Amino acid sequence: MDTNQNKNIEASPERYTNNSKIDDGTTIINIEAETTESENNTAPATLPVNTPIQADIMANFDDILQRARLAFASGKTRNVSFRRKQLENLLRCYEEHENEIISALEADLRRPKQESMIVETEFMKNDIKHILYNLDEWVKPEKPDKSIVNLLDDVHIYKDPYGVVLVIGAWNYPLQLLLVPVAAAIAAGNCVILKPSEIAGNCAKFIAETLPKYLDNDCYPVVCAGPSETAQLLEQRFDYIFYTGSTRVGKIVHAAAAKYLTPTTLELGGKSPCYIDKSVELRTAVKRILWGKLINCGQTCIAPDYILCSKEIEQKFIVEVKEVLKEWYGDNIQSSPDLSRIINQTNFQRLLGLMKAGRIAVGGKYDASERFIEPTILVDVKANDPVMEEEIFGPILPIYTVENAYDAIKFINARENPLVMYIFTSENEVLDLFVNGTQSGGMCVNDTIMHYAERNL
Repeated sequence: MDTNQNKNIEASPERYTNNSKIDDGTTIINIEAETTESENNTAPATLPVNTPIQADIMANFDDILQRARLAFASGKTRNVSFRRKQLENLLRCYEEHENEIISALEADLRRPKQESMIVETEFMKNDIKHILYNLDEWVKPEKPDKSIVNLLDDVHIYKDPYGVVLVIGAWNYPLQLLLVPVAAAIAAGNCVILKPSEIAGNCAKFIAETLPKYLDNDCYPVVCAGPSETAQLLEQRFDYIFYTGSTRVGKIVHAAAAKYLTPTTLELGGKSPCYIDKSVELRTAVKRILWGKLINCGQTCIAPDYILCSKEIEQKFIVEVKEVLKEWYGDNIQSSPDLSRIINQTNFQRLLGLMKAGRIAVGGKYDASERFIEPTILVDVKANDPVMEEEIFGPILPIYTVENAYDAIKFINARENPLVMYIFTSENEVLDLFVNGTQSGGMCVNDTIMHYAERNL
C-alpha cells in the first residue's frame, strides 16, 4: 500500500458465546474455533489450540462507529503530531510485546520464531519506521503543474483523510496483514475500526487486549467477531474498507460497500504459477521455490501454487526436492521445529482432499492430531483437478507438464489472471514471452516472494 497519499490507505464459520464488559475501548465477542465438523473434533492437547477470546462486548456496532465518527469530527487525527504519537505507540507495542506476539503466532500456527520475526514483527516495525521517517514530507500539500488559464492562480492538492476506515485482517499473517494497513490509515489521518481474524484466536486475543493500552480507544477500537457479526458490521457505513482474505468473502465485502459506494481495497488470493525453463540452475531454483512455498506451511497468498515445466525437468525437479527437504528438515520432517502447521481441522481436511489428485511423488504423510501435512509434490495431475483450480493454501505443489514456454503461456491464459507469476529462466527471450504474453498481479523472476518486500512496487 502506498502511504504517500492519504486517500490510498493500505490494507469460516464461527460462533460466539458468552460476553462480558470492560472499559478499555475494545469490543470483543467470545468466539470458538472455526469448524464445520462435530463438536468433539478438535485438535488434541499435543498442539496449541486456537483459543476463544475471553473478554467484553460493548452495546453495539452503532456506538463504536459513533465514537469513531465523533473522534474524527473533532479533528484530532488531522494533527500530524497526534498521528506520529499513535504510530510511535504502536511501534512501542511491537517492541515491548514481541515475545507475546511470537507466542501467539506459535499457538495459532506453530510458526517458528525466526520466521515470525521476519514476516511479522520485524516487517511491522520496519514499516512503521519507514512511515515515521517520511510522514512530514508525505502530508505536505502538492503544487501541481498549472494550465495556461491558471498561470496566475495558486493551485494546491491537499492530502485529506477519508474518515472512519474499517480494516479486516486475515488469519494467515494475523498481525502483519491487519496492522500494516492500520498503520498507513493512522498516518493518513483516519480513524480505524480494527477487525482481526477470529480464526487465529490467540493473535486476535493479543490484539484486542493489548492494542487499546497503546492507541487512542475512540479513534482505533478493536472489534472481534465471527462471520455473522462481521456481516452486521458491514451493514454500517464506513468511509473506506480494507479487506484481506478469500475471494468468496471479498465479494461479500464488495457488495456491502457498494450499497454506500464506499471505496474499498480487496487484497484477495489466487493461483500463482511457476514456470521452470531448462536453462536454469535447477538446485538453486528448487531451493527458492520450496522456500516460497513452505513459509507458513504454504498458507501464503503469493506462494507458488503449481509448477509448469517439461517432463524432463519434472523428473530432475523431484530428485532435487527430496534432497533439499532432507537438508532442511532432516529425515523426519514432522519432528522438525522449522515447519508451521495448518491453521485448523477444516483447512487440514480440505488439503487432504486436494492431495487425491494425480500421484504423490514426494511426501504425502500427514497427522491429524498435529494438523501436520508433509511437503508434498503431486504429478500426473489433470488441468481440471481441484488442486489445479482452487487456491491451495498449504504445503502441496502439483506439477503440470508442458512442452515449452508457449504451451505454459497458453495454459496460464486459459485461466483467471494469476495473483503472481514466477518465472525461472536465464533466457531473456523466454522472459519476454511471459512479460508480453500474460497478465498477472505481479511477476518475480528467478526467485519467489521477494517482490513483496519491495515497498516501491
